[in-house]
Amino acid sequence: MKGHERRFEILALLEGSTEAIPGAEIARRCGVSRQVIVHDIALLRREGNDIVSTHGGYVLARSGGPCRRLFKVCHDEDRVQEELFAIIDLGGTVEDVIVNHRVFGKIDAKLDLSSRREAQRFLDDLLSSKSTLLCKVTSGYHFHHVSADSEEVLDEIEEELVRLGFLAELRPYESDEELSR
Repeated sequence: MKGHERRFEILALLEGSTEAIPGAEIARRCGVSRQVIVHDIALLRREGNDIVSTHGGYVLARSGGPCRRLFKVCHDEDRVQEELFAIIDLGGTVEDVIVNHRVFGKIDAKLDLSSRREAQRFLDDLLSSKSTLLCKVTSGYHFHHVSADSEEVLDEIEEELVRLGFLAELRPYESDEELSR
């Protein structure tokens, strides 16, 4: 398969999937190494394709986008799964995690978790590594951009985060605009 054919195939795979596809899986399907896929993804991005790298692999960003809201939450490390599942089960996608450290400033990481399977894989990877959650450096406080199909779904997610005791009040300097800089 030639390079342009392979890149066409990669786009078709991503367009046909609602979940992130690991680079190794794309490489297997295309019969090349993962490094070749990394290079192909870079070329596809240069051509204007909005391909996002997530914890679970590659995903094609969808246009005409869903509604989006920033939530500030706080909880202990042992309640991460509960928080993620609460958001996902109501139809939300946890796009990222952000901490606002007083010394180091904003630290963020892309997550794009929209299913229990993706969230569990993320949690399992954390448990099997020496890495820790970003929110450990801010005493459990962190932010998530959450997207959903409607404002009503985001309202339900907010109500559930309140019910579970996770939602924390945003300070004036913690606006979405300030954290997106």
